[in-house]
Amino acid sequence: MGLLERCEELFKTSNLYEVLGVTKEASDGDVRRGYYKLSLQVHPDRAQGDELATEKFQVLGKVYDVLKDKDQRAVYDEQGTVDEESDCMNQDRDWEEYWRLLFPKISLDDILQFEKKYKDTAEEKEDLSRLYMQYEGDMDRIMDAALFAEDQEEPRIRAVLQGLVDAEELPAYRTFTHESAKKKSNRKRRADKERKEAEEMQKEMGISSNDSLEALIKRRQKSSEHGFNSLIAGLEAKYCQSGSKGAKGAGKKKGKK
Repeated sequence: MGLLERCEELFKTSNLYEVLGVTKEASDGDVRRGYYKLSLQVHPDRAQGDELATEKFQVLGKVYDVLKDKDQRAVYDEQGTVDEESDCMNQDRDWEEYWRLLFPKISLDDILQFEKKYKDTAEEKEDLSRLYMQYEGDMDRIMDAALFAEDQEEPRIRAVLQGLVDAEELPAYRTFTHESAKKKSNRKRRADKERKEAEEMQKEMGISSNDSLEALIKRRQKSSEHGFNSLIAGLEAKYCQSGSKGAKGAGKKKGKK
């Protein structure tokens, strides 16, 4: 079975850009971050050896290999096909090793420091605007995907988006402007439940600020809390070194998505 067919089977789309959650116009950095976020969600470590997760992880690696290669991406964009005989399709690669070369470890303290610098910035506004457009004003999905979008942050995030709508910088999607009280209440109830589960898990697992992100992910894998997973995926994507494919010990770089 070819790569496009495997994508359709595993991710319900044969469009390589859609698989990674990016557009055809995505920069190399966007493609890389898309790969990171999706691969983290299906990482075999988190799925406790699930064969399906392992297969998805490997396929995502091949999708990334196609789109990061200038020539292969050009052929795919023009013809909608993938060269199944190319090196990246045939090599017997250790995908876990490859993944770790691309995404070095960071600490929880790095994340907390970044949070302080990120909120209420032009970068955050740009990220929220992108999510608003992507999800057509659906606050459930925006809060699920935005960085640091804890439920107590919702009034602030909504105010940012409302200001952009009022300034006509964003369209006034009815999903956003006329959201029902019931939907807001359901979202808060889910957030309260997830926060309680997270606090219990933190206490049970003894998570500390000195733990590596990898350790946090492994300790958290028993939880189904999507918000936590989205947060961690987005944060390490912002922190990991953007240009190097060198040694594992490469330094961290704080960059724009």
